[in-house]
Amino acid sequence: MTFNVEENLGAVDRSVTSRERDGRTAHAVFLSRSYATTVADLWDALTNAQRIPNWFLPITGDLELGGRYQLEGNAGGSITACEPPSHYAITWEFGGDVSWVDVRVADDGRGQARLTVTHTAHHSGHWETYGPGATGVGFEMGLLGLYMHLTDPDQPKPDPMEFAMSADGRALSTGSGRAWGEADIASGAAPEIARASAARTIAFYTGEEVEAG
Repeated sequence: MTFNVEENLGAVDRSVTSRERDGRTAHAVFLSRSYATTVADLWDALTNAQRIPNWFLPITGDLELGGRYQLEGNAGGSITACEPPSHYAITWEFGGDVSWVDVRVADDGRGQARLTVTHTAHHSGHWETYGPGATGVGFEMGLLGLYMHLTDPDQPKPDPMEFAMSADGRALSTGSGRAWGEADIASGAAPEIARASAARTIAFYTGEEVEAG
C-alpha cells in the first residue's frame, strides 16, 4: 500500500498528562485517530482474535471480560473492562512491569469512527530517558497498521521490521517521535529535556542518531 507519510502523521492527535495511580506518580499518553469505517467494524477489528493479527500481532487467550490475553512476543494481561462496542480496558504486562491501556470507540460526527487509546504507566527511569514517545510511537505504528487493514483488508500486513527500516517507516518514526516531544512540552515538560528524550526515542526506533533541537 502506498500512503502519504505527512497525512498519516497529521491524522493522529497526541497529548500527555501526569496523574496519580495507586498512590504513585504516573504519566498518561493519549492518542486518537478517525477511520473511514463504522463503529461496529472498528470495534470488531480491535477485538476479533481473527482480525487483530492482520494489523497488529498474533493474540491468544480468553478475549472476554475477566480473561487474559497474550500478544506474541510482546505484552499480555487481563481484560478489566469491556462494554461493546465503545470501550475496553486491559492491563499491559511486559518485562515485569504493569501499566494500563484504555480503548474507546465512538462516532466522530463526520461519518467515521474514532479510536482513542490511553496508556498509563508509573513514572520510571524509562520515562526519564525516552519520555512519552517510547510508548507513543509504538502505539502510533499500531494505529497505522489498523488504517492499512481497514483501508484494504485483503492486502497482507507488511513485515514489521522491513517496514520499520524502510524510508517511509523511518520517516514515520522520526515524525512521530518529534511530535511526541512537542506534546510533552505542551504538557509542561522542559523543552530541552523533552526534545532530548524524543531524539533518544527516534534513535531507538530508527537506529539513527538525530539532533535534539
